[in-house]
Amino acid sequence: MAGTFSLRIVSPEGNLLKEDVEFVVLPGGMGELGILPNHAPLIAGLDVGVIRYTRSGSTKHAAIAGGFVEVVDNQAIVLADTAELGEAIDLKRAMEAKERAMKRLAARTNEIDVRRAEYALRRAIARISASGDKK
Repeated sequence: MAGTFSLRIVSPEGNLLKEDVEFVVLPGGMGELGILPNHAPLIAGLDVGVIRYTRSGSTKHAAIAGGFVEVVDNQAIVLADTAELGEAIDLKRAMEAKERAMKRLAARTNEIDVRRAEYALRRAIARISASGDKK
């Protein structure tokens, strides 16, 4: 597993991360995708979840809310709908978002958009999980 490759995470807000990493795990639409140096070319859809990447033996996290990844020429470029580095996540705010989404889902009235509430819950859970590298 010697070597590194370039990982870029880009969202509509701009470039979030550009690092040389040894390994990355992405939340694919059909499960997790693991990328190592010299990976075969790949384009895949991404789901709401946490990106885990290893740099200099240390694992870092980022929360994303869907998007795509392109892997080519020792580069993995993530084009995310939204993205946030784990250390930048406001854990209190993420917990509050989770509680709001859970309350909306528990209410299940006709005014509630269930799919939107489920998406908000998944996104809040991903943010909470990604913030775990603050410890």
